[in-house]
Amino acid sequence: MTSPIWEPGTERIERSNLSRFMRFVQEQTGNIDIRRYAPLYEFSIRQPERFWPLVWDFCGIRAGGEHTPVLVDGDKMPGARWYPNVRLNFAQNLLRYRDERAAIVFRNEWGHARQYSYAELHDIVARVAQALKQAGVGIGDRVAGFLPNLPETVIAMLATTALGATWSSTSPDFGVEGVVDRFGQIAPKVLFCADAYPYGGKRFDCLDKVRGILARIPAIERTVVVPYSGAPPDLAGLRGAIAWPDFVAADEDVPPLEFEPVPFDHPLYIMYSSGTTGVPKCIVHGVGGTLLQHLKELVLHTDLKRDDRIFYYTTCGWMMWNWLVSSLAVGATVVLYDGSPFHPDGNALWDLADEVGISIFGTSAKWISAIEKAGIKPRETHTLAALRTILSTGSPLAPESFDYVYRDVKPDLMLASISGGTDIVSCFALGCPLRPVHRGELQCRGLGMKVEALDDAGNPVRGEPGELACLAPFPSMPVGFWNDPDGEKYRNAYFARIPNVWCHGDYVEITAHDGVIIHGRSDATLNPGGVRIGTAEIYRQVEQVPEVLEAVAVGQHTDNDEHVLLFVRLRDGLTLDDALRERIRTQIRANTTPRHVPSVIEQVPDIPRTRSGKISEIAVRDVVNGRPVKNTEALANPQALGFFRAAPG
Repeated sequence: MTSPIWEPGTERIERSNLSRFMRFVQEQTGNIDIRRYAPLYEFSIRQPERFWPLVWDFCGIRAGGEHTPVLVDGDKMPGARWYPNVRLNFAQNLLRYRDERAAIVFRNEWGHARQYSYAELHDIVARVAQALKQAGVGIGDRVAGFLPNLPETVIAMLATTALGATWSSTSPDFGVEGVVDRFGQIAPKVLFCADAYPYGGKRFDCLDKVRGILARIPAIERTVVVPYSGAPPDLAGLRGAIAWPDFVAADEDVPPLEFEPVPFDHPLYIMYSSGTTGVPKCIVHGVGGTLLQHLKELVLHTDLKRDDRIFYYTTCGWMMWNWLVSSLAVGATVVLYDGSPFHPDGNALWDLADEVGISIFGTSAKWISAIEKAGIKPRETHTLAALRTILSTGSPLAPESFDYVYRDVKPDLMLASISGGTDIVSCFALGCPLRPVHRGELQCRGLGMKVEALDDAGNPVRGEPGELACLAPFPSMPVGFWNDPDGEKYRNAYFARIPNVWCHGDYVEITAHDGVIIHGRSDATLNPGGVRIGTAEIYRQVEQVPEVLEAVAVGQHTDNDEHVLLFVRLRDGLTLDDALRERIRTQIRANTTPRHVPSVIEQVPDIPRTRSGKISEIAVRDVVNGRPVKNTEALANPQALGFFRAAPG
């Protein structure tokens, strides 16, 4: 059993929300002795109808109606229903504070700096909610945001959900087709957008795309334009258009903010699958399940407190935006950043962390790998005085990235690799303030999530990879898919392989420490000679080769077998030659097995990725196997697919 790379001190453990929660559980139950994470986890999955009300009370969720029963038809997936007699409002829970503490701190690469106190946030949400109400928005309506990561995005979402309407957002780097593929399915009544946004030192205009979107989605009656660039926006040709300042009407008296109570499973968010295998699925998440799950993860697993400043580098088209914004319910300060994380250089986000005092810093595994490759050592250049937790998700965090963080960023912090997805708007595995960190591992399975790794026969396994499955219902399961009246698409997405078991599509291993290792997506695993291989196992080795910035491995089917093809993107100015190929093969062979060694290694100038930044193995796999990629609009850089069309077989 390997030694931990970091352990929390006694004081940190005792002051953690999770330790306080354990004491709360013992006080409330009287007969359950819980002093470590493992028995708490067992209690949470064995007695969900006792566990979730304790989370509810500990986190102070505000709701009306009867809190019993907690769970109906708890033996059915899908079909289980949580808190059927409760009525609550999402925005009311996020706006429970009305004081002068900072609610939102905003920065961007243009140098803009803004801040809203909780009192100011409450006031402007009231104004936007009133304007939306006057625009005819009410319970059951959809409001969409085609927006950068702005305070206005958060405000529009809160105003929408205060009225009991449903929010959906995507990032402004999508083209018209990508937006129509998403918003066109849900027919929003109001669209929020910006006139432009910055990225990498460039300005990108949005309004021509908005005109194309309006031409294709006739349901949109009102278009609200945020003058993000500072100049008055050109509203010509925009149906029902009004600039944000006029929509908000800051010079008028606004009635007190009223919160429309809705059922626990009332649609809160509509989110979208990546869409790389066809038109994106519209995943509907409920008010209560999202709130309860997010607070469990933020308060207990992330140890978020009121005096924290929490940041996640994300767009508002990625579920981490939704997760981050729920931090308002804790009364913490949410830090938003819009722009490239590498502009003007790779220190941009560390500069931000020092400037505003970020204590919980969230990012992607790819960004951590990239700044390591760039030779950035924040420990030598920044104070990072407030920083106590780093969160990483989006793809598996390599063991070497754990080493980098503790060596070159800060030696005393909790590095929590977390994993879940848009499908559950939350996590299956994540951090634990009570447990040590082991390199390459997620610390724990989430409380209340009955997660197992299943072998091909559907049996739970330990110490070896298997399919990530959840064997019991949990509150943040989707309410359903939009336009899926009989639930067939929903069932086929998660329950087709094993009835009554959620199969997530990740290839994982539960370790001797009761941690979790993510080996990659199970739908993109490799199978040379009938041996199942997780692509993350290859990436962990390839990314240790200094010349390699990133890589993608896929299987090419030939002669009733599968060959592993590896494509690498190298540092600028470098060319792949036979000597480097052999070093890559040696690195993989020495640290994995001969089966992991690719048949072919080729250099490419770019690798296709989704708009949330994840490498699209499936798109590359389809190209090298001669299959069409069904929805290139889902990719941030579809032109990169051309580099793979001539892949050797």
